[in-house]
Amino acid sequence: MEQQKTNNMADEAMIDAAFQDMLSCYLASNHRKKVEIITRAYNFAKEAHKGARRRSGEPYILHPIAVAKIANHEIGLGSTSICAALLHDVIEDTEYTAEDIEQHFGKKIAQIVVGLTKISGGIFGDKASAQAENFRKLLLTMSEDIRVVLLKMADRLHNMRTLGSMAPNKQYKIAGETLYIYAPLAHRLGLFAIKTELEDLSFKYEHPAAYQRISDQIRESELHRTEIYQEFSTPIKAKLKELGLKYEAKARMKSVYSIWNKMEKKHVPFEEIYDIYAMRIIFECDDPSQEKVTCWNIYSIITDLYKLHPDRTRDWISTPKANGYQALHLTVMGPDGNWIEVQIRSRRMDEIAEKGFAAHWKYKIGEGEEESELNVWLRTIKDILDNPEPSAIDFLDTLKLNLFASEIVVFTPKGELITLPNNSTVLDVAFELHTQLGLHCIAGKVNHKLVPLSHRLKSGDQVEVLTSQSQKPRAEWINFLATAKAKSRLRTALRKEQQPIIEQGKEIFKQFISDNNLKDNNELVTKILGALHLANREELYSALGSNDITLDSNLLKSITKQESQSILSKIFRRKPSKKESVKEEKKEQISTSDTYILKYDEKGSNFKIADCCCPIPGDNVMGFIDENNEVVVHALNCPRALVLKASYGPRIVSTKWAVETGKFLATIHIEGLDRFGILQELIHMISTNLSIDIRKLNIEAKDEVFSCDLSVLVEDSNVVTDLCNKVKKINGVKQSTRIH
Repeated sequence: MEQQKTNNMADEAMIDAAFQDMLSCYLASNHRKKVEIITRAYNFAKEAHKGARRRSGEPYILHPIAVAKIANHEIGLGSTSICAALLHDVIEDTEYTAEDIEQHFGKKIAQIVVGLTKISGGIFGDKASAQAENFRKLLLTMSEDIRVVLLKMADRLHNMRTLGSMAPNKQYKIAGETLYIYAPLAHRLGLFAIKTELEDLSFKYEHPAAYQRISDQIRESELHRTEIYQEFSTPIKAKLKELGLKYEAKARMKSVYSIWNKMEKKHVPFEEIYDIYAMRIIFECDDPSQEKVTCWNIYSIITDLYKLHPDRTRDWISTPKANGYQALHLTVMGPDGNWIEVQIRSRRMDEIAEKGFAAHWKYKIGEGEEESELNVWLRTIKDILDNPEPSAIDFLDTLKLNLFASEIVVFTPKGELITLPNNSTVLDVAFELHTQLGLHCIAGKVNHKLVPLSHRLKSGDQVEVLTSQSQKPRAEWINFLATAKAKSRLRTALRKEQQPIIEQGKEIFKQFISDNNLKDNNELVTKILGALHLANREELYSALGSNDITLDSNLLKSITKQESQSILSKIFRRKPSKKESVKEEKKEQISTSDTYILKYDEKGSNFKIADCCCPIPGDNVMGFIDENNEVVVHALNCPRALVLKASYGPRIVSTKWAVETGKFLATIHIEGLDRFGILQELIHMISTNLSIDIRKLNIEAKDEVFSCDLSVLVEDSNVVTDLCNKVKKINGVKQSTRIH
């Protein structure tokens, strides 16, 4: 009893200290000091969550306090958001209702809490369509009040910081979901510091060994980097001092995730990543009209001292990014012969870059006359929501086009500026201007030169859209559209045009089913779609309605006897034998809460290897339970795995390779200087000295260099690493890396 009392007192002290710390951060900010309402919200939430604990064992109220602190201190939001953060789990986890919150704290706070409750438990539920549905809710809420999504970011960040107490399969699901949706969304909203931390934390839980290795390598190379930075920055600082500028200069490190991403994409080791840091110059400037001039003055100083890389200057001062980012970037040759990026920004630009729009958000400083680029983006999202895809998952992928896109800026003949995703075409511009322009677009003029509507645009292009009333939308246009809005509008128009044909096809199909005494069920339709190589019912109806295909009794013959029997067995289902029942029962018992051991014996394996990434023992992997209740093994960094983790969380299982798992195919890419006998030497070393079974070899020599793709059978990834290291020792070989 005494021990319980002591524990309660310790908890109380810890909770109070956390709240006081959050309050101190708020009082130090430039918001109006509404301490009374924040304290009331804290007391209300504390009472509501009384006795509840997180999975880690700490009192639950510490989570809302931490989210409130992130919202204020790291995103820059004020008292309304702090109150909503403190109360964000009250409706979902306690007996209090939205009406209770509105009664105590007013309509606005209640609306934000309700918005957060709608999208609670992550964007995703158990079923794919429900996930996209929740994402739709998130974006609708976002277009009503941006604070909902900013608070969701704070909530997700704290969940990621405390992910260690979760089960491995939950860690994969939450980390995957974070990388798939939240990190790009944070980037799009201009929350760069949060985006970087979300990526790093996701990476830490998905690839702990790689995370540790790169972190150690960063630490070990720190002294050398510091020396190079000092040598590079000293003359710049001296010149800035002469200019009389008040500034801060620092080396900005690339994040662990960014370094790993570059190593994976370029297939290079850590030692060959040269842009691990950039120099950042942040100057003080009270007069916003002088910011641009000062940036270019600093640019001039740096280019007088160092050689400029002509293709890597980025002017985001004249045309800021869609998320409000402003800075001047240039790349110059450093003293060690490597390129170094320098980022120049004012204190105001830096604040917006790190904290995003919340640094100067309309709720804090009042609505300005000019609409921000972000509001335009939110309208685009709302526009897509008003014309949703028939399939919710298509909808999710369509939106991700806009979340991930890097951008280009083009101009209309009147000089109007349009921000579009990279790879946008003339047709994207047409749809951006008006749906009818898109549907009747025949070509375009780019920089006064006639181009087809599939022409890909570059930043700075002037685009004029040419139309004709006789032009009709075509299905193949979808292949060269980059914007979500254009894809959505085109699909809507095509569906409208196809509807009468689809209805006609539906009737033909119904008649065929009736004439052949069949039942219209999914299995039968799947067989017919497979036989005719069609994707879905809509395609089948469309093809029937437009007379592209006909259904007759020959089609049923083309579906093999065995398949026909499986259709009939739906009607005359026999009872499974006891042996089969046991087998089925065993197959169903895959627990997602336990670690699944990937085994291989004389009967075969208890898993399937995903052909999108072809992992081998030793790789960091995860399991996905497919429709046949089999475990499909994906590499953790496989793009498909990223989608599965985000979309089908409950079907993800943590996996571990057994000690002996058989032999697997791995592919190695080798590059080097061509010379007589190098191929013979390579094959001799692999098959004779290392006793490795070569299954495939493609080699190509061009002038003085050669490249080779080699497929070998190996037990695990250590054999591949050893092989790559030994191949590099052959005279003339410059690179040897495994490719997935």
